Amino acid sequence: MSLLNYLIPFAVALGVLILVHELGHYLVARWCGVKVLRFSIGFGRPLLVRKAGRDGTEWALSAFPLGGYVKMLDEREGEVPPEELHRAFNRKSVWRRFAIVAAGPLANFLLAIAVYWGVFVAGTEELRPRLAIAGENSPAVAAGIVEGDLVGMVDGEEVRSWQELRWALLRHALESRKVELHVTTLEERPAVRVLDLTGLPIDDGGEDLITRMGLKPWRPAIPPVIGKLVAGAAADRAGLRVGDEVLRIDGAAISSWTDLVGKIREAGGRSVALDVVREGRQLQFEVVPELANENGQQIGRIGVAVAEPVHGGLSMFAVVSYGPMQGLVKAISQTWETSVLSLKMMGRMLTGEVSWKNLSGPVTIADYAGQTAQLGLSHYLKFVALISISLGVLNLLPIPVLDGGHLLYYVVEIIKGGPIPERIMEIGQQIGLALLAMLMAFAFYNDINRLISG
Repeated sequence: MSLLNYLIPFAVALGVLILVHELGHYLVARWCGVKVLRFSIGFGRPLLVRKAGRDGTEWALSAFPLGGYVKMLDEREGEVPPEELHRAFNRKSVWRRFAIVAAGPLANFLLAIAVYWGVFVAGTEELRPRLAIAGENSPAVAAGIVEGDLVGMVDGEEVRSWQELRWALLRHALESRKVELHVTTLEERPAVRVLDLTGLPIDDGGEDLITRMGLKPWRPAIPPVIGKLVAGAAADRAGLRVGDEVLRIDGAAISSWTDLVGKIREAGGRSVALDVVREGRQLQFEVVPELANENGQQIGRIGVAVAEPVHGGLSMFAVVSYGPMQGLVKAISQTWETSVLSLKMMGRMLTGEVSWKNLSGPVTIADYAGQTAQLGLSHYLKFVALISISLGVLNLLPIPVLDGGHLLYYVVEIIKGGPIPERIMEIGQQIGLALLAMLMAFAFYNDINRLISG
């Protein structure tokens, strides 16, 4: 996959999120009667500037793209003509200033709700929450989970897809408690499995949390027939086509899709010979699996997937969709739960329960942007919603320089009945810049470390 396949989705997502965030500040500022001098996407030197509107607001695109700002008329940043004092930000009531600052993060949350709502109502093809056992001596084995159990509810909460199941189990694991899984067996019998998550470490720096629970998606025996191809990936470049059945890889017989995946995973970065059957003819193709990172391990991928497999009338996939009102409720719930989970994970990082290695910077975010864009529009949109929530939560942290720091100042001002002294605010800004620089350094270090280690 070329660099542009990552950069373009990343740039689009970042641009939309910054634009929405700053529009929140801008629109509420205008509604509160504050004059806006500049609306900028990016920081630093403006590259493109256009003046528009009654106030001659400058709309700018600046050199450093990881952020943006809305510059308002303010006596603390320059002289204000007497006739415009009533339009200065610092002259507005503390409640209006609070609303203007809070509008940015709120806009990000509203964007996430809107995106989730659209995806939920339109419907997406999802992997069913049907279980398989990932290892011995695990909570899943202790719970009596049987291969093929289809989960319908987790502690009374309906789940329709593997992604929803993962999300529900992650939230319960953070609470370190037992959960009831209401399942339907392969024999179509209802059953209840009690999964004990007490004492399960949230982050051990290795396996995925769901794998440590002893769970993985159930997969029937699937013939090694290519159902989908990723455009431009290794298989596509080598000439493989949808419908090709793989017989052998480097001479070793392939009898199932699992065999195919296992051989390809082991062959990352080296050429392999695939013998296939296409329309009754046997053909051979040389393919070089691309290296990819999975839980810290280097694996091979060629960009192929199965068509929807059916085994004994049991489909692995289902189209998950909701009605308009149900979709809205779920979108709001998803946004709220993601925000709360983000705060909990940050808290666990501070206490050392979760590694700081989980903190990601722009390189990792760009990687996920490219991957989700390749998976399809619905996956990419859900990624955009997730990052929008993360941006909203980050900006609400009570760190000076961020929106949350300013809101903290206003809360203190409301309580004490007057503004905080300028000197204290200046010291707070310096502390906030230092904290922000430290967070960015951690994130960039993690990004670089992931690139070096694979």
